[in-house]
Amino acid sequence: MSSRVLAEGEWQPLARQHEERADGLTQGRRARRATHTKHAIEDFLYEYYSTRPSTLRRWHPGVGLRLQGETPHEKWRWYTKDEAGTVGFDAARFMDERGDSVQFIHRLLTNISGRPTFTGCFGLHEWAMVYRQGEHRHPLPLRLGQAGTDEVVEAHPIRCSHFDAFRFFTPEAVGLNRLQPTRETQVELDQPGCLHASMDGHKWAMKLGPAVPGDLALDCFQLALDIRLLDMRASPYDLTAYGEPAVKIETPEGKAEYVARQREFAERSQALRARLIVVLEALISFV
Repeated sequence: MSSRVLAEGEWQPLARQHEERADGLTQGRRARRATHTKHAIEDFLYEYYSTRPSTLRRWHPGVGLRLQGETPHEKWRWYTKDEAGTVGFDAARFMDERGDSVQFIHRLLTNISGRPTFTGCFGLHEWAMVYRQGEHRHPLPLRLGQAGTDEVVEAHPIRCSHFDAFRFFTPEAVGLNRLQPTRETQVELDQPGCLHASMDGHKWAMKLGPAVPGDLALDCFQLALDIRLLDMRASPYDLTAYGEPAVKIETPEGKAEYVARQREFAERSQALRARLIVVLEALISFV
């Protein structure tokens, strides 16, 4: 694969714009860390995905671009300097070290992209995570109380296809799920309408690291932020303390609102998934 060289005057403004955008997206997290404050909605993206604001802030040109001039990239992992003094991502070495992971992500995202969007789950995975349980992950009240929450779970079919959501179901809720996803069946079951499969676009972008252009990495993170908000608004938790109204999926109106947002996110995630697949195929060409 041939490389294109960016002069300092081309790539430095891109890097600065990326840093400013990343700082804006992570401002809340960085401010909370200074005061040791928790946020039940946003912290998930940083803690579950092990996301660091400093990592998001690093701009990467991606596969096939090399940088002229003084750049911090030559000190970063998987970057090399050539005889002309330009610095670029070493895709061949990345594939030597991460090739199996790249192949898995490519297979997963390609399969998801080819499936129809299912929108009949109504976010009940979050309800199944607190079903018949006295203690919950978040120090927030349940807006329907425990008994009311349990009634919603029992009154609806549970159809969660995403293993990393299913594995947090309470023991009493596991048998209620019409699917029993496993890590081994993830490639066969993940589908575009699943909020968690779409949030995982951020995870895959992080795992691909410097192979992913900076704008794509932040687009994936922005989508994950937006989806996480809906995920919690549609959950059984009362988000009054955060000023966020509930999407009452136990009602016909709430279900309709959830599905409309779910379809919107599915479209956005499919577009980002397609861009990630382009990156993955560029990497695979170095095998």
